[in-house]
Formats: sequence, C-alpha cells, structure tokens
Amino acid sequence: MSGVMKRMGMIFRAKANKALDRAEDPRETLDYSYQKQLELLQKVRRGVADVATSRKRLELQLNQLQNQSSKLEDQGRKALALGREDLAREALSRRAALQQQVTDLETQHQTLQGEEEKLTLAAQRLQAKVDAFRTKKETIKATYTAAQAQTRIGEAFSGISEEMGDVGLAIQRAEDKTAQLQARAGAIDELLASGALDDQSGMAKDDIQAELDRLSGGTDVELELQRMKAELAGGSPQQAIEGGTGQSSQAQQQDTPRFDKQ
Repeated sequence: MSGVMKRMGMIFRAKANKALDRAEDPRETLDYSYQKQLELLQKVRRGVADVATSRKRLELQLNQLQNQSSKLEDQGRKALALGREDLAREALSRRAALQQQVTDLETQHQTLQGEEEKLTLAAQRLQAKVDAFRTKKETIKATYTAAQAQTRIGEAFSGISEEMGDVGLAIQRAEDKTAQLQARAGAIDELLASGALDDQSGMAKDDIQAELDRLSGGTDVELELQRMKAELAGGSPQQAIEGGTGQSSQAQQQDTPRFDKQ
C-alpha cells in the first residue's frame, strides 16, 4: 500500500510539474524576479536611511554633550577663580561623567558610520546587479518573443500548428466529400445512359431516339453548309438549300432498296 501511494504521489507531481511547465511564461518569471530584486533594493535603501538617521541623532547628542562639557569646564574655572574650590570640583566631576558619555556615543557613532558605509556600498552593488539583470531580462524577453513568433510562423507554413491543422483537416474533408459527390454523379450518369436506372423525370431518351436526333442534327449542319456555299458563289440560298435537299433526296432514293413484285 505504501508503494502504491508513493507511485501515485510521483505521478501526481509529474503531471503537476508538466502542467506548470506548460503554463509558465519565461517573460512573466523574469518580470517577477526583477520585481523582487527591486523590492530587496528598496529594503536596503531604507536600511541605509535608518542607519544614517541613527548616526545623525548620535551626532546631535554628541554636540549637546560637548556643549555641556564646555559649559561645566567654564564654570569650574570661574568657581576656582572665585575661590570656590568645592564648586570647581563638582563642575569637573560632572564634566568627567559627560566625557564618559561622549566617549560611548563616539564609539556608537563610529560603528553606525561603518554600518552605513557598508550598507551604502551594498546598495550600490545591488543597484548595479539590478540594472544588469534588467538589461539581460529585456534581451531574453525580446529573444523569446522573436523565437516564439518565428516558431508560430514556421508551424503555420508547415501546417503543424493547431489552428492550421484544423484548417487543413477541414479542407481535406471538403475535398473528400467533393470527390465522393463527383464520383457518385458520374456513376449515376453512366447508369442512366446504359438504361440500368430509369429517369423518373421523363426526359431520358432511348438509344433509337438518340440516333435519330444525331442524324437530324447532321442534316441541319448539311443544310447550313449548303447555304453558306451558295452565298459565297453568289447564288440564292434557297436554291442551294433546294439543290442540297434534292441531292439528299436522290441519295436517299438510291440508298433505299427496291422490292420488285413477283
């Protein structure tokens, strides 16, 4: 049972991977990656701004402490000049405590300044990478689009694309049906001519009538030929026709067999 479940899971993952691969568009993936890099760059820039803000705040505190230290030093001198050694000692004690704070803040300031420089350098490097990725991304997208268009054109010319395949099948079916109808029509004409099928319209002719029509058509042609000869000879078309008719009648009389009475 465990083996069957593993196999089913593998089949499901394989089909899901194939479906995802078919649905994935490399251009969309590149745009998404570029967007994530821009977001990361924005975070780094905000980090640089936060560190710079903290550094600036420490600088303001240092200036205040240094001003207070200078003020206590002046107060100690004045107290000592007035003979108040106790006040001078108190002022110098407070100044010493401020100096310790100044030293601590200066250490923190140097640390923040170093972090700010590192983040600034990292942001510059990341910016360069993002710019390079953007150029490469656009190049890949343009190449992919051109290759896709070329592939579609090639498939259209070769007829292996899905759309052109449907068109080709439709044309093939139409040609097959046309050939079938032509063959059926030819077969029906042959059967009607041979008498195997009856013409229900009543317009079909038997072989005797067809032969008579052919002979009468030939006579009409002979008459027209005689008329044209008479016109060329300058005679009357009626005479030529009568002459031709007479000759035709004589020929028929000669061809007609005579039966003598016994």
